[in-house]
Amino acid sequence: MAYDYSSLVNTTKHWVEQALTAGWINTDTAQQLSNVDARTPDTLFNHNGSRPLIVAFMGGTGVGKSSLLNRLAGKAIARAGVERPTSREVTLYHHHSIAIRHLPEQLPLAQIKIAEHDDDSRKNVIWIDMPDFDSTEQSNKHQVLEWLPHIDVLIYVVSPERYRDEKAWRLLLAEGGRHAWLFALNQWDRGQTEQYEDFKQQLHKAGFAEPIIFKTACAEVLQADEFAALESTIRSLATEHIVKQLEHRSSQARKDQLKQSLQNTSELLGSASAFQQLPEQWQQQWRRTAQILQQGFAWPIQQLARHYAEQTSDLLSNPRAAKLQLWDDWAEARFDDALDEFVSNADQQGIPLNPLKKQLSALREKAPKIIQTQSELSARQALANPGNVMHRSFLKLMRLCEIILPLAAICWVGYQVFIGYYHSNMSEVDYLGVDFAIHSSLLIAISWLAPFFILKKLKPSLEKSALRGLNKGLNNAINMIDGEVLLAIENVGNQHAEQAKQLAGIIEQCSIADADRQSIDSNSPLSRMLID
Repeated sequence: MAYDYSSLVNTTKHWVEQALTAGWINTDTAQQLSNVDARTPDTLFNHNGSRPLIVAFMGGTGVGKSSLLNRLAGKAIARAGVERPTSREVTLYHHHSIAIRHLPEQLPLAQIKIAEHDDDSRKNVIWIDMPDFDSTEQSNKHQVLEWLPHIDVLIYVVSPERYRDEKAWRLLLAEGGRHAWLFALNQWDRGQTEQYEDFKQQLHKAGFAEPIIFKTACAEVLQADEFAALESTIRSLATEHIVKQLEHRSSQARKDQLKQSLQNTSELLGSASAFQQLPEQWQQQWRRTAQILQQGFAWPIQQLARHYAEQTSDLLSNPRAAKLQLWDDWAEARFDDALDEFVSNADQQGIPLNPLKKQLSALREKAPKIIQTQSELSARQALANPGNVMHRSFLKLMRLCEIILPLAAICWVGYQVFIGYYHSNMSEVDYLGVDFAIHSSLLIAISWLAPFFILKKLKPSLEKSALRGLNKGLNNAINMIDGEVLLAIENVGNQHAEQAKQLAGIIEQCSIADADRQSIDSNSPLSRMLID
């Protein structure tokens, strides 16, 4: 289905608003797209069904635009000549049955003159006399640009002396595709054939293969000219069919211009391939930074491990007794440098920076918390379970031996005492002597002291355990920070894909031509009035 131009403009402005808020486009780009004019000729007046043709005289100072409109009206409805050497106002001339719509406030209506007539043969045309486009008055140029969207046919009026006006040519080249053009070489009573041919050649260069040029003269004494042919041509164009053709052409021209602006904007969003390369670029950058951080944290970690070993009981009994302070100004500077270099590389690839910076800004505050949380957690776990698995198993065995071996020795000594006493009664041999008492005491002492000294000597170093836990926590934190950045990059990539999808949808809508648009016959006079 074909999309109405005004709907496309509204959709574009909605996209621009949210894209600017999200940082995908800058203020200049947003302003350029937001200033797209949604007005068309049918917004100028109230009408039911078909509407009249809107025709405007446009030209430089002193070429006789107002005189042509006065001649058309048969009376002085537009001030001309010595009364108004520079046209500053807009004059509308139309049938009394046409109701001009209350125009938007942004359309400059401070100086406008409306003249009505009762000629039914002219009721299908609205004539407009435009201000001088080449005037030094900036308000004149502004008025012309504001009225152009409401016009179907522009009659470009020149004089023999001023048909090479540079400012008007720039407007012709900029607006050529949106309007139908007729040309009036006015004041022809002072003109020469060479000037006519030169003017025609200039129009060829502008894109008109066979421009329609009328030689007119608005002197006090009427002279033979082509003014009647000009008016007749305009009347022949004032049909519902041709007005529809002009509407469709103007709408498509505006869609094409909007499409070009959106395509230029899409290039500012960055390419999908550039976003796909970001994760690998970050990981390369982060590997270098992580190595630097680990080297820089070596000494602070040793100091913290010693501090934890000395205050283990306070740390475990009171969680607030000690806090890790690994992250300092040096670490923050290294981390910021890594992010800044990554953002700079993204900028070189044409990726919009604001969305990426927004995602990464939170990590600048989150990274110290990750380092602190993970390092402290691992340190506490290491201090709660010092040593490795084999070491802890061996110590458990020694603790068991510290109980079992003395008990076993005491039992053996008791058994020997009982057996010795029994044999002594049976054989009247002396009871156990001093040697046995010494030896048995030594056995019991050794069975208890051996595990005791082994446990004492093989007790895990709390400092080493804390050091191992801190290093483990640091590695976990570095991996977590890496994962957070990769997640941020993924979010930015998803946002980019969504923005690009929305923009591509609007561009596709701009490419859909009106289904009821009819091609213009190459033999039709209208085809001579149009350029691509």
